[in-house]
Amino acid sequence: MIVGIEGIVEKKEPTSIHVNLNGLIYEVNISLNTSNAIKESRVKLLVTQIIREDVNLLFGFMDQNEKKMFDTLIKINGVGPKVAMATCSTFVPETFARVVANKDVGLLKRVPGIGPKAASRILVELADFIVDGNADTIVDNGMSDAILALESLGFKKEQIKKALSGAMGDTASLVKQGLKKLQRL
Repeated sequence: MIVGIEGIVEKKEPTSIHVNLNGLIYEVNISLNTSNAIKESRVKLLVTQIIREDVNLLFGFMDQNEKKMFDTLIKINGVGPKVAMATCSTFVPETFARVVANKDVGLLKRVPGIGPKAASRILVELADFIVDGNADTIVDNGMSDAILALESLGFKKEQIKKALSGAMGDTASLVKQGLKKLQRL
């Protein structure tokens, strides 16, 4: 499975890019946000590969949170890669997280391919969608694991986010810091 691609941009369109990797050129589907972020002739993308009996597609992202958003959306029944990519083009991950948190069906219906039923289904299934605070790191599982651990102890998400804001470290230290602050709240 391909999880990343780095090479020279051969051709760039608003929703796709051709990346030359040592003479082999890959077509990678991208969101408008990723397209706007690509400024140089050399590019490094995080990739989600979708293989079906009739296609082998690559979807590329400059931002780990955007990739997480896409991967989460395509797991929802009735949401395919086309609608997930349209969502990534419509919202940056932080805005999408706010839309989900506020259960804003009206904003979600603005995405091409999402009607009222699909919007409601997405909001129900993504009730716990969280954007990693440190988007520069490739993987920030420590914070999300700490949040899940504290939720399993019965704390509310809003309280956890307040308690962990500005906290740093591995999962264990984040949980300890969170518990200390949650005792005071």
